[in-house]
Amino acid sequence: MAKSLKDLTVQEVLALAIQSEEEDGRIYADLAERIGRDYPATSQSLKAMHDEENGHRHRLIELYRKQFGEHIPLIRRQDVKGFISRKPVWLTANLTVPMIRREVETMEDEARKFYQVAISQTSDAAVRQLLGDLAAEESKHYELAEEMDEQQKSSGAREEEDKTERRRFVLQIVQPGLAGLMDGSVSTLAPVFAAAFATHASRDAFLVGMAASVGAGISMGFAEALSDDGVLSGRGHPMWRGIVCGLMTTAGGIGHTLPFLITNFYYAMYVAFAIVAVELATIAWIRHRYMDTPLLSATFQVVVGGVLVFIVGILIGSA
Repeated sequence: MAKSLKDLTVQEVLALAIQSEEEDGRIYADLAERIGRDYPATSQSLKAMHDEENGHRHRLIELYRKQFGEHIPLIRRQDVKGFISRKPVWLTANLTVPMIRREVETMEDEARKFYQVAISQTSDAAVRQLLGDLAAEESKHYELAEEMDEQQKSSGAREEEDKTERRRFVLQIVQPGLAGLMDGSVSTLAPVFAAAFATHASRDAFLVGMAASVGAGISMGFAEALSDDGVLSGRGHPMWRGIVCGLMTTAGGIGHTLPFLITNFYYAMYVAFAIVAVELATIAWIRHRYMDTPLLSATFQVVVGGVLVFIVGILIGSA
């Protein structure tokens, strides 16, 4: 069973501190390596934080060796109730640069609090002094992170990194999501409204719309995932792009399909018309916001495409 921090011996507290400093240092090094190519300024800051954590670990090991010898027992974070936790590596791999900066600040603040609590666990003067020094240095690390942040802003490095981050977001999230939303919203108009006008039955239109939306979502998801591995283009992991594209495709089609749950066919049609207008306006706004397309031009292009598909559906359904 996990032990409380107050129940740990001085030896166990030092062992836990060594393990914690080593893990935090490796997290900083991993993050620095992952973002080094696109965000060199932040990567350099993370490497500096890694070096600091490594220095803390050496000082802790030196004190431990004097107090307890060469063997350091394995005391892990999960072995102590309420001890500071860290995100799994597969989650930190997906953090954006702003999220990484906030994560670093959180890690340093949590480490400082740990050392402050650990001081009360021992009456040994040398141990208390070292833990107090480390707590003070963790506070300086927090300030150091803020100073680095200000230096990046004043030098222009932050602006360049923000541009790179925006580009990454557009490539990996906005583009596949927008492609899916456009396909789901526009391409499913024809089968949904063709079925509606052919049968004048809400239920039939709903079933056709659901089949078209889900089928299109699966198709677009696989097409996006298989189109590019993201290594050369920087478009990110193909699985995540496929998921984003597939979900947005399905959402785009379901939006104007759900109104046909209304049993009154004509009421359902009016609501569906309104939702189609909202969908097309949303697509135009996204293109304007993230693709730098003039709003009037984006609206015209989307509306023309949507109207053409809509007319095709009505003509086929009324034939």
